[in-house]
Amino acid sequence: MGLLSSSPLKGKVAIVTGGTMGIGLGIADKLASLGAKVVVAAIDNAKTKHHFIQCDVSDMNQVKAMVAETMKKFKRIDILVNNAGIFPSKLFTEMTEEDWKKVMQVNLNGTFNCSKIVSEFMIQQKSGKIINLASIAAFVGFQGLVHYCTAKAGVTGFTRALALELGPHNINVNAIAPGLIITPGVNDFMNQEQQAGFAQSVPLKRNGLPKDIAELAAFLATDASSFITGQTIVCDGGKLLE
Repeated sequence: MGLLSSSPLKGKVAIVTGGTMGIGLGIADKLASLGAKVVVAAIDNAKTKHHFIQCDVSDMNQVKAMVAETMKKFKRIDILVNNAGIFPSKLFTEMTEEDWKKVMQVNLNGTFNCSKIVSEFMIQQKSGKIINLASIAAFVGFQGLVHYCTAKAGVTGFTRALALELGPHNINVNAIAPGLIITPGVNDFMNQEQQAGFAQSVPLKRNGLPKDIAELAAFLATDASSFITGQTIVCDGGKLLE
């Protein structure tokens, strides 16, 4: 069912990684509002109203257990949103190998791990939607985020290649590349004045909110996007146009 239906995701089961706060929480809430049964997989349980499974996406064994529990409870998985990610800032000259590995393990390996296990069930179902969270950092450089920019660029390449392989199984694979989205994580390193200043550099003259990404994710999760695959859709208020 497309977005015009009152409950376009009724009967669907979605997994949202990192879905206890920020963008992930916004997506989880939106999918649920459209009728989906939502599983939130994250390291910390922030008392989510959705079905919660503790999972570190960088650990393949934990991912396997999380997917197995989801299948046991709901019998199917229709939507996977690979949202879990970290973005610690550190200059390259000060970055350690462990700093590099940690970001890669969560942001890139985590996307691989979840897609690998979930896609096995989607192939059996002959249907599915995989939505990866990339970033405009995949296309431009940001000081102090060499590891993050590299990982998110990897997510865009992963999305294109995986879409080719899973397309014959009726599985859509797409990515969303957000610009600056005001979340608790952003509030930790940007004060209100800095956020307001950044908004003035955005053509639409505002910063993004989790609901902006959630609406796009909802579109990609429904049948309204059934002929779209392998794409990374930028949602940044026009920032990359500069």
